[in-house]
Amino acid sequence: MPDAPARLLVTLPRTPEAAAALSARLPDVPVAFSADPPDGPWPAVEAMLTGSLRRELPTWRADRTPRLRFVQRLYTGLDGFPFQEMPPGVAVAGNVGAFAVVVAEQAIALTLGLEKNLVANFELVRAGRLRPAPTGHRLAGRTVLLLGYGEIARAAAERLRAFGMTVHGLNRDGSARPGCDRMFPASELAAALSGADVVIDCRPLTRATRGSLGAAELAAMRPSAAYVNVGRAGTVDEAALYAHLVAHPEFRAGMEAWWQEDYEKGTLGARFPFAALPNFLGTPHDSGLVTEARPEILARALDNLARFFRGEPPLHVADPAEYGVGDE
Repeated sequence: MPDAPARLLVTLPRTPEAAAALSARLPDVPVAFSADPPDGPWPAVEAMLTGSLRRELPTWRADRTPRLRFVQRLYTGLDGFPFQEMPPGVAVAGNVGAFAVVVAEQAIALTLGLEKNLVANFELVRAGRLRPAPTGHRLAGRTVLLLGYGEIARAAAERLRAFGMTVHGLNRDGSARPGCDRMFPASELAAALSGADVVIDCRPLTRATRGSLGAAELAAMRPSAAYVNVGRAGTVDEAALYAHLVAHPEFRAGMEAWWQEDYEKGTLGARFPFAALPNFLGTPHDSGLVTEARPEILARALDNLARFFRGEPPLHVADPAEYGVGDE
């Protein structure tokens, strides 16, 4: 008996782990991997599981999947997703919450690295010196502000409260959320920033958040505050952040995401030499590369696809207009 036509197209690499997860969570859904054949067509495909569509399947066109109705991304962020190439009626969802714990842990690692001056301390050790050791800050009794109080922020809040921190948050409307001592609406960003010792930016890159932290917002922060970005670098103005770090040596910043990320070449970049500053710490957007988390990340994406194939509305469907698509 011939195989049934594929209803799900997977652009991720075919691995034994991926095949096993698909079989376990979508046992009745015929699946095709885009690598065989790479150009299709896939006339019966209704849904797609993708990491980065253009990197994994650069030859894809809408006419290759004429019945496509839903795209599930393995990753959370949807900035840069080719919404404009999707036919009308195709829903697109990010893998919201799948990376919450590992990204929250990265945020705390960067926070501790800055507050405890780990880089400067290690350089002292490398030089075989005991003193003069740089001073640090404690977390207990201080205030952290989480920008974008979603799944990542909630996971970070739970862990930061264990350090004895007071947790403030910022979301669109200021509505209360679990684990947060005080919530600000997005319209009160400057006021929220002014009361924090540590600011952790968890926001996606949308029309509303792009460049929303500029010189004025950075000036509203405490001179000795720490700013950590585990969302998207584009939410903070690159030139303004560099100038602020230079002008305020007690201010510290840690970046997990970068303004220039070329995954094909494996390079990251910025227009300013952040890494040369003593009050800066960075990691190469690698918080999701945690071996123990991979099965859960894939499972979350497949569970949302299972909802679609059961005829239920998928969770976390994006509004393309938030990313500047379809509202001109």
